Amino acid sequence: MPTADKSIGRIVSVTGSKAIVLLDSQPGGVVNFRDRPDMGTLLAIDTPNTVVLAIVSALSVPVPATREDEAEIWIAELGLVGELWRDQEGNATIFARGVTAYPSLGNRVRVASKAELSAAFCGDPDRSVRIGCIRQDSTIPAMIRVDDLLGKHFAILGTTGTGKSCTTALILRSILERNPAAHIVLLDPHNEYATAFAEWAEVISPRNMQLPFWLLNFEEVVEVLISDQSRKAEIEILQELIPIAKARYSAGRSREALRRAGVPEQVRFTVDTPVPYRISDLTGLIDERMGKLENKKDLSPYRQLKLRIDSISQDARYAFMFGSLTVYDGMTQVLSRIFRVPVNNKPITIVELTGLPTEIINVVVSVLARMTFDFAHWSEGKVPLNIVCEEAHRYVPAADHMGFEPCKRAIAKIAKEGRKYGVSLCIVSQRPAEVDPTILSQCNTVFALRMSNDRDQEIVTSAISDTGSGLLEFLPSLGQREALAFGDGVALPVRIKFDELPVGCLPRSTTARFTEHWQRSVGDDGFLENVVERWRSSDISAVGDITGSASFSAEEYTPDDDEADEDAGSFSSAASAPAPSPAAAAPRVSDPYRQPRAAVPPAEATMPSADATAQFQSPAAPEPSLRRPPSSDAPPTRTAPAEAARASGGDTPLAGQPAYAPSRLSTLAQQAAAAPRSGFAQRKENTPPADAQENAPPADEQREQPSTLKSLRERLIQRQQR
Repeated sequence: MPTADKSIGRIVSVTGSKAIVLLDSQPGGVVNFRDRPDMGTLLAIDTPNTVVLAIVSALSVPVPATREDEAEIWIAELGLVGELWRDQEGNATIFARGVTAYPSLGNRVRVASKAELSAAFCGDPDRSVRIGCIRQDSTIPAMIRVDDLLGKHFAILGTTGTGKSCTTALILRSILERNPAAHIVLLDPHNEYATAFAEWAEVISPRNMQLPFWLLNFEEVVEVLISDQSRKAEIEILQELIPIAKARYSAGRSREALRRAGVPEQVRFTVDTPVPYRISDLTGLIDERMGKLENKKDLSPYRQLKLRIDSISQDARYAFMFGSLTVYDGMTQVLSRIFRVPVNNKPITIVELTGLPTEIINVVVSVLARMTFDFAHWSEGKVPLNIVCEEAHRYVPAADHMGFEPCKRAIAKIAKEGRKYGVSLCIVSQRPAEVDPTILSQCNTVFALRMSNDRDQEIVTSAISDTGSGLLEFLPSLGQREALAFGDGVALPVRIKFDELPVGCLPRSTTARFTEHWQRSVGDDGFLENVVERWRSSDISAVGDITGSASFSAEEYTPDDDEADEDAGSFSSAASAPAPSPAAAAPRVSDPYRQPRAAVPPAEATMPSADATAQFQSPAAPEPSLRRPPSSDAPPTRTAPAEAARASGGDTPLAGQPAYAPSRLSTLAQQAAAAPRSGFAQRKENTPPADAQENAPPADEQREQPSTLKSLRERLIQRQQR
């Protein structure tokens, strides 16, 4: 038992979770403050079998003295937070949250010793990581328990400029240092975290992002292609035609062939099944429906929908979603890259959102959040994931009329059910009052940095327990690199001083030094020219990448080619591409064979060889036709596939696939360059069907695909079909 001279007062009141201490005073009314208790100080109360730990939550003098020599009553209010159990030798070493043996009236109170602080705050070193030191004693490290922190979600909240980005980087780096095979996805809206995880991060930016449009569910497709829920007619058209387009791609046969086989096109797939389909098939189906309508008034929704699809497909900003010249089943590669399976020494994926169209950012976040939960669910929790939502008030706003509802539902599903499947959520925000309270309430651990707004403080107050509520008085006065930590991720509510990050690991979020930069003038005209050039190129850079891939159409498309560029779908630089001719720059308004994307370069830049052109199959389309060549006076004709094959001496093609004689290859290439709307295809002898070529990934990828991802995708598709 500690000696009496170490105590500072005695218990005069005890309630369920609080106690009141009457501090000792010396003759003359001077209070004994040898070990002066401060707000947030951890005090110890000895009982027969335990040492009860309590935090000072308030200090007061009920009746202040009116004269110097008059005695005063000084009171400290305590919040009971835990207890240390004594071992056989009587040493208090085992910490447990909560109190089982309450202190009695008259029990003496003292400041906790260094050994008791270490036992309470350090915990199990094998499952904890250091992020700083505690404010009461800088020699005691502030540790976070990784399993409790991630398993029950956590939030980092604070006013802008208080160090949220540095806190996020510090916590994640501390976890990654001890767990090199982690799986973390960080949504970076300001492109500031790439420098903080340079050696560990797989950085996905709009320049190398590949998120195929067919991975979107129906609500996300409607948001991208229509963006107005009141246009019911267009939504119904998409709802009906997308399953048919998916079935057509999967079967590789035309609508007539499927009908002859007696298989309904929309039976196998739903609008949400994550299987590929072609935009050209979708626009072809729209054209078919338009041709069957007799009332011209009914054509308006079809025309508007097709115009929107063509506009989005040709918009360079959407190249990461619609920019691939061919469609192939690359879901395994997308999951492998985003969720780091296998890790390959890069345990964190940073998704940079700056540069994406503003109207589609919420859709991208929705896809990533939904895929995160589905991946964890169908992998049966074998790959625990953590998704970090920086600037979370953008994606999960508290107001019902703001944000993208599917995105809010996807993140809310992780917050409510993610723990069961090994999905952890981190919310980072400068405005807690604008974050959905349902989602924020699921974060069991909170790191609260400096806040001055009353509404934000109220949100944080409602998210923590009563035992640490007294510490919230510090929120407006916290310094740089300081925070109040509450919840299951830390042993006790505590005021933390964070460690400093190395200079090379700081996020790119430093506040501008106005007094330094405003000492000199920047009046160079070349500076403004460079700014304007970068400004404009931010929107057209993707066009250059696509235009630079002119020679891409003359060789076989395989995902391996893209992986060499670290991007499934990236293209060569625009600097290496010849300038397009005026005729080739004309946009494709309607092309039944290929998804419209970029302008076609001159014929001499894209003249394919016979072997290369034979490998590039055109998608199946109803009644393919070829426009009249500019140099020909003969009217355009339509040749049945079987007749065309017999005329060229080749095999009979699949139904709906045009075939031409090999001797006309060079002529067709010139026609394609001169008339961008026309399509052409060439079959080699004994070449497998086009759909088989597009569906089957390269042999190298088949060998490298993780079996876990394959089985996961199959189960996901089966579930959607049911």
